[in-house]
Amino acid sequence: MKHKTYFNWSSGKDSALALYYLLQNKNYSVEKLITTVNSHYNRVSMHGLKTELLIQQTQAIGISSNLIELPEMPSMEIYEQKITESLNTLKNNGFTHSAFGDIFLEDLRDYRENQLAKLNFKAVFPIWKRDTKTLLNEFLDLGFKTIIVCANSKFFNEDFVGTIIDKHFIDNLPNGVDPCGENGEFHTFCFDGPIFKQPVQFSIGEKVYREYQQPKTNNSVCNADNYGVWYCDLVP
Repeated sequence: MKHKTYFNWSSGKDSALALYYLLQNKNYSVEKLITTVNSHYNRVSMHGLKTELLIQQTQAIGISSNLIELPEMPSMEIYEQKITESLNTLKNNGFTHSAFGDIFLEDLRDYRENQLAKLNFKAVFPIWKRDTKTLLNEFLDLGFKTIIVCANSKFFNEDFVGTIIDKHFIDNLPNGVDPCGENGEFHTFCFDGPIFKQPVQFSIGEKVYREYQQPKTNNSVCNADNYGVWYCDLVP
């Protein structure tokens, strides 16, 4: 029997490539895409993508999707409560495995596995420990298309967001920036490729700058100082 699996869908390139590989694996049946969204702004958490465009994206892929709505700056307690509620529903519907597009963040993987184990879920990481430069080239060779929707202002200015990634992308990255942005340097929106039934249509909107204060807790896996982010709005 195939393992009934839900995928933690970010809307970006790493999720798209990991989902592509997981769909080739006969041991898993991916039947749900789960995404956390900021209920205050009605956008995908971290990425800033309009929820409306996310829904169009998952419809173009053709896998049922669910949204987990979070407040603007949730504490870890609220975050874990919302995730647990969603997991209980999935468990009651026969899901046993949870898949991610993570590549090499060990502490994040440990956190995910420990939280999932409390409800007897097993975590799956289809592109874990793969070389990120190789992964990005594979992503492009497969025919995927993705656009940068947000970027850390420590490394990039507003000209960087709104860029469609191509083969020359890696050569122009600043020193110390991971080719896949695995350390949170940038995030993307994937709008076409082999997992899509048709491309997602959108236009490029305004670019805005925001600063955030990362909340810190003793058990947080995401502790960080204040940081600035450039966003490029995509209009459905």
